[in-house]
Amino acid sequence: MISFSPSKNPDNDTSKLTYSVLLESESDGRFSAMVLGLTDCKSSGKTENEALANLQQLLQKRLQNSRIVTLEINSPQIDNPWLKVAGMYNDNPLFDEVLADIEAERRKLDAEMEEHYKQMDAEDGVK
Repeated sequence: MISFSPSKNPDNDTSKLTYSVLLESESDGRFSAMVLGLTDCKSSGKTENEALANLQQLLQKRLQNSRIVTLEINSPQIDNPWLKVAGMYNDNPLFDEVLADIEAERRKLDAEMEEHYKQMDAEDGVK
């Protein structure tokens, strides 16, 4: 589903837009101003204020016969492949037994790794 709605300032009936502007000092001593996200909206001037004023005029001219709307699009529903198998063995009478076997195997592996690390530490102490 796609829906459009006018973008308006709720405080009053007129729309007020705010733009982030990249203001740069050029090597020739002039200044350039560019609206971030609208790379074709650029201007320049002898001073920062002149560059910004030129950019403001450019934007006002561009928006004079334009409308800004909000476009809302529903994101696609993506099936999580894990949800198909999650909990599928929960009602199995052997489930608790399998979990206990997994926990025992993990404890065994943890003990083996702990012993391995102790040996490594002991060897490092000898060097």
